[in-house]
Amino acid sequence: MSKIKEISPEAWEKEEYKHYTPIDLREAEEYEIGHMDKALSYPIETLLGEEIPLSIEGQYLLYCKYGTLSRELGERLSDRGYQVANLEGGYGKYVLQQIKKAAKQEERQKEIELSLRKKFKKSIFTPFAKAINDYELIQEGDSICVCISGGKDSMIMAKLFQELKRHNKFPFTLHFLCMDPGYNAYNRQIIEENAALLGIPLEFFQSDIFESVFTIDSSPCYVCARMRRGHLYSKAKELGCNKIALGHHFDDVIETVLMGMLYSGQFQAMMPKLHSTNFEGMELIRPLYYVREKDIIHWRNYNQLNFIQCACKFTETCSTCQVDGTTSSKRLEIKKLIASLKEANPFIEKNIFRSTENVSINTILGLKTEGEKHSFLEWYDKGFTLHADRNRR
Repeated sequence: MSKIKEISPEAWEKEEYKHYTPIDLREAEEYEIGHMDKALSYPIETLLGEEIPLSIEGQYLLYCKYGTLSRELGERLSDRGYQVANLEGGYGKYVLQQIKKAAKQEERQKEIELSLRKKFKKSIFTPFAKAINDYELIQEGDSICVCISGGKDSMIMAKLFQELKRHNKFPFTLHFLCMDPGYNAYNRQIIEENAALLGIPLEFFQSDIFESVFTIDSSPCYVCARMRRGHLYSKAKELGCNKIALGHHFDDVIETVLMGMLYSGQFQAMMPKLHSTNFEGMELIRPLYYVREKDIIHWRNYNQLNFIQCACKFTETCSTCQVDGTTSSKRLEIKKLIASLKEANPFIEKNIFRSTENVSINTILGLKTEGEKHSFLEWYDKGFTLHADRNRR
């Protein structure tokens, strides 16, 4: 039995709680993606020490991801004289309640779709279509598995595909697929409710990935990501698809370039499309390649939508979650680095992206191709490039 007051998301709107200040205990990245109105961000470790940055006179509503860590912290703070309550079910239950509060689904769906055709056509739909054309991501007769994780990126990708299909310039088919690797019940319901609200005919399939990686001590999130990718390929092929679409956007692309350089000592781009090495005839495509994250966030906020980030039931925060093998904490560091560099140079993001297209083979010390390393000494005195050298062999 909790020693502090439990406030449900429904009860939170009552007049008696208007003096409470919401305190978000999740990681900064999750707070930036979405939080309760007027909530202050205090990652849980900042409230565990002797010096607590909260007034003893205030009233506070604590919340974490599922309401468990916030309850434990609340009991500690209560013992020290602080006036605190806990959000029952955490941010997950709050998001679910916000979705249910939405206006009639048919009206909301039309408004959201209209926003992509009007307000966000230039900033989101046009770069989406441009990436598809520039990188030849879709061909006539393709059957595309649109992979839904439940976050803002995959959800807007699904809506953009529906919009593209509406134009019907050439025939292709779509399957909207979400793998449930063992979601927390709240997260599964949030995904289902959002899909219904957005008019996405989502198909779920079950796996036991979370259970499989739970006992792994070293890089469990990396193993989980690799396993999820394999399961998606396998299910997509079973459905007769020849491509899977993932929701990585422009910011993911440039952040990956810098993370490779700073943390792995390599220059490596996140490619707009890749042939699968393990599933013959399958291809991975990234149609949000030109779409900026700030525009996706603007679309989400404009339409008052609430999405999840990491749906893992074993973690209260996403500080260990990985995207293509990199932790989100490192990605957040890179985001902050790019933002600081942008203050002095507004073109920094475009320049990082352009660097992946303007690599000069005559001004690099070495490269790797087909798994084989090469040094500039191989072509330094020969007057021709490695490409020409390979053609002569």
